[in-house]
Amino acid sequence: MKLFLNLSLLVLIIFGHFPILKAQTTIGNVVSRVDSTRHGFVDTMQQFALRSARESKLEFEADKAAMAQLNIFEQVKKTMQKAKIYLKTGVDTSGIKTELAQIRKDFLVAGDGVLTSKGTSQTFRNLTSTEKVLSELLKKASARKIKLDQYRQGLSSFRYQLDSLLSLPELFKFPKDSAVLVEYIQQIRMVSYETHPVDSTLKLTALSVQHLLDQVNLQVLNLQSSVEEVEMYQKNMAFGMFSPEVNNLWETHRDSRPINEILSQAVAKGRLNLLFYLQNNLAKVISLLILMVISSFYLRSLKSIYQREKLLTDNYEGQLVLRYPIASAVLIVISLFQFIFFSPPFLLNVILWTIASLSLSFLFRGYVNSYWMKVWLLMVGLFLIASIDNLILQASHTERWFMLFISLAGALSGLMIAIYGRRQELREQLILIAIKLMVVIEFCAVLANLFGRYNLSKALLISGFLNVIIAILFLWTIRLINEGLHLAFNIYTGRDAKLFYLNFDKVGKNVPPIFYVLLVFGWFILFGRNFAGFDYISEPVQEFLSNDRKLGDYTFSINSLLLFVVIMGISVAISKIVSFFASDRNFRADKDHQKEKQGLGSWLLLIRIFILSMGLFLAIAATGIPIDRITIVLGALGVGIGFGLQTLVNNLVSGLILAFEKPVNVGDVVEVDGQSGTMKSIGFRSSVISTWEGADVVMPNGDLLNAHLTNWSIGGRRKRMTIAISLSYDTDLELARQVLIEVLNQAEHVMKSPAPSLLYDGFGDSAIGLKVFFWTKEFVESGKIKSELIISITEAFRANKIVMPFPQQDIYIHNNDKPEKKN
Repeated sequence: MKLFLNLSLLVLIIFGHFPILKAQTTIGNVVSRVDSTRHGFVDTMQQFALRSARESKLEFEADKAAMAQLNIFEQVKKTMQKAKIYLKTGVDTSGIKTELAQIRKDFLVAGDGVLTSKGTSQTFRNLTSTEKVLSELLKKASARKIKLDQYRQGLSSFRYQLDSLLSLPELFKFPKDSAVLVEYIQQIRMVSYETHPVDSTLKLTALSVQHLLDQVNLQVLNLQSSVEEVEMYQKNMAFGMFSPEVNNLWETHRDSRPINEILSQAVAKGRLNLLFYLQNNLAKVISLLILMVISSFYLRSLKSIYQREKLLTDNYEGQLVLRYPIASAVLIVISLFQFIFFSPPFLLNVILWTIASLSLSFLFRGYVNSYWMKVWLLMVGLFLIASIDNLILQASHTERWFMLFISLAGALSGLMIAIYGRRQELREQLILIAIKLMVVIEFCAVLANLFGRYNLSKALLISGFLNVIIAILFLWTIRLINEGLHLAFNIYTGRDAKLFYLNFDKVGKNVPPIFYVLLVFGWFILFGRNFAGFDYISEPVQEFLSNDRKLGDYTFSINSLLLFVVIMGISVAISKIVSFFASDRNFRADKDHQKEKQGLGSWLLLIRIFILSMGLFLAIAATGIPIDRITIVLGALGVGIGFGLQTLVNNLVSGLILAFEKPVNVGDVVEVDGQSGTMKSIGFRSSVISTWEGADVVMPNGDLLNAHLTNWSIGGRRKRMTIAISLSYDTDLELARQVLIEVLNQAEHVMKSPAPSLLYDGFGDSAIGLKVFFWTKEFVESGKIKSELIISITEAFRANKIVMPFPQQDIYIHNNDKPEKKN
């Protein structure tokens, strides 16, 4: 601005002298001298302009520096505000210190018997429990390490930002004006006063976090080295399972620790194992409980239907699943869904197996004979005793004698049962195979214990009893599932053999072989978990399933593909089950049930679409399929639609329209293209109409939507019927009207509103035509009602001598001689 004023002044001076010079030239045209003072004036103006330009440039630089300084001060204030918030909302260092102390305490518990107080030999159960606890502690410590490291980096970042801002050169360009300089110095002092405590807090907090991080790092290193040491012990034990670890049982042996310390150590480590596992798998536990509730509700509903229809037998033969629905549901759910718990602690398995055994015992009470009930209770008792012993994690001479007693008891009792058992009274003969296997396993456990193979003996001890318990639980679970499917099949009229891909006619009679295959597979997994080498056998299989593979740019694993198939299979199965059980309530086809079916059936397609859509979304999310691959598939699908899938897409879209607009619902009585019947189901591509002849007509949704559809249910399922009657010309028409009205009023199924009506519609060749119009409440019963009315009208006409003539003609024969008339 000052430069602009100086330039303006210079222009005025120059142009102010211009008229004077012009006048001198005009008056003194003769004078041609050059004024020497003119050059001095120009030089002065040039110097003035240069000086003004320099001053303006300096002022511009000062203004620019002032703006930069204001901007820096503003950034410093914002950074300080963010730093204060970060300090307030940062990690809870005191909580981490408490948790770190708890980790150290749990580390001592986990290492007891393996890293410290090792005793005479390492045991498989102790190593397994220790490895699980240490891995969980390592995961917790590593998580805190990452959190502290990120927090420390954030603190350093804020300090670096503040130092960078306060070190910028623009802050050290001081203004020349003394008043402005004093004000600027005041601003610097204020900023320094505000930033100093924040910077000090950041520094102290960073030092404190770093100190805590050093402790966490040290703990992580200790845990990592401990886990590696335990894994080394496990590997040596897996390859030396048949080697003796202790002296022979009859030799003198002195325990390294008292038995009470060994028991205390087992309780503490078992509690940690169970607590950590439940914390990490809380969602699975809740899912298990929800499945139990749903299964109990369904079995109770099924039982109420059988009670209402008086179909339950006194001894529950073939209906054991309905005897105690809650116990049956608990047994089935635990037996099937215990495999969702990957590598659970042994204590959790014992809890689940104990609950399942108690449920089966409850079902057995009064159902199986007393001899086999005692055998079952004996097996459960021996299993529980062996399980308690298996929870002991360190070897002792006292425990070895106890193990010997339990093994001999199991082997001898099993041998007596196999030889003298009442086989003809046993409902599941396959149980004898499991008992005989138990005898062999327990005798092997006795020999291993006698000759110092402690780990092998203990694994065989629990495996022998577990083999019997698991076999019995699984066999009766399969039987209960068969009974449940068979009983449900009997009360549902819509027998869709493809629903579960099983032959329902054989369900409840012969168990499908796939069930036995799954039984053997599950038994092998549960049986093998007790041996040290099982992980090394299963590890190659797990690696094969979990290793990443590439197909072009897409990376996948067999586990992810199996997960995708399983999730989609479950969603499809749920969709089918919902459709089946909702569209065909049970064999009772009364009006109340028809209304229920209509109310829910209209939403079935939307419910199935929602279930399948959620299943597809979860499957894609679980397998990590990239979204861009899905767009490629959709593009290819669009090309396919353009070339040859128009009909399929038309039917699919028509299905959606039927679902949303609801011109027809499941259970409606319809008539389309000459086919009459009840709407059985509305699917994605096609719908099914059950005709009165008993056949199911599968009609594409596009044809159903485009056809002239008659829906008798929308109008209340009413139908107007017509009966055509011929009356003789000699009939008293008023009498005939009264007789017909009386017959219609007495008819039970003829609606009184709208009232029946009669209409004489003309004179025929041999009779007067009459039509009777009346309404029926149910379209399905209209033909039957019409038939009954025809019978009643005929009887009433005969009683009142009203004639309904048959068609007749008079023939006249003309004869020239003698005309003669013939009728």
